[in-house]
Amino acid sequence: MKLDHLDESKNVEDRRGARGGMVRGGQIGGLGLIVVVIAALLFGVDPRQLIDQSGMQPSGSATDTGQPYQESQDEAVLRERSAKVLRSTEIVWNDYFGKNGQQYPAPGLVLYSGSDQSACGAAQAGMGPFYCPADQKIYIDLSFFAELSQRFGAPGDFAQAYVIAHEVGHHIQTILGISGKVNQARMRLSQAEGNQLSVRLELQADCIAGVWARREDANNRSLEPGDIQEALGAASAVGDDRLQKQATGSINPESFTHGTAEQRARWFRTGFDSGTIEACDTFSKEP
Repeated sequence: MKLDHLDESKNVEDRRGARGGMVRGGQIGGLGLIVVVIAALLFGVDPRQLIDQSGMQPSGSATDTGQPYQESQDEAVLRERSAKVLRSTEIVWNDYFGKNGQQYPAPGLVLYSGSDQSACGAAQAGMGPFYCPADQKIYIDLSFFAELSQRFGAPGDFAQAYVIAHEVGHHIQTILGISGKVNQARMRLSQAEGNQLSVRLELQADCIAGVWARREDANNRSLEPGDIQEALGAASAVGDDRLQKQATGSINPESFTHGTAEQRARWFRTGFDSGTIEACDTFSKEP
């Protein structure tokens, strides 16, 4: 993905080098560990789910260690790239909402190392990237991108861009009121029915990421050969079926919360092909 035309977003908060740990209420083992591993590698995970499952409790706000964070050259590249991708989403969605007479309140991006605190609870590297609606910020430990490439076979700069665009998709769902309605509905449903709503919410965020990719490329011819394949590969790599198979050796569709590999890739492609949020109606169509 070509990013030279972009400045870095000013909505990036670099907390690396801050100290913000957690108090662990008990060791995780057996099935509990498997649940955490699966949830940790899904985009958009609610950190409170991990806290409940693992017994971890926040120990307070992150504090400055007084020492500047010494980033590696690879980390510097990831930081700059992440900030530029976020800037791209700001430009695309400012334009999209502006044409509809609406304002787009851009989300923040928090970079942390190891652990931190969000308004939704604890943030920890093993949880993977997530969006917190309470403070409208995306939380990322940049080490996740190495995990995505090396462990799950989804390398490439556009695979990384997809991660950020997906989390921005959750932000858009929040400002449009979609996330709130889904959360209210889930409270009235069984676990299995609530999981299905979660799947539709995640697939819609994938689709919204595809809309961003289409519009960024239309504006700036930013995409390079293989970029869409990288995004589709990343979407597939974090499908519920693949993660469950890898972690447990079996698949339980009733427990899916993010969608299968095929669904995630297909809905990203739907957004990219259409270029409109209206095409991302995962709630009235077959997911």
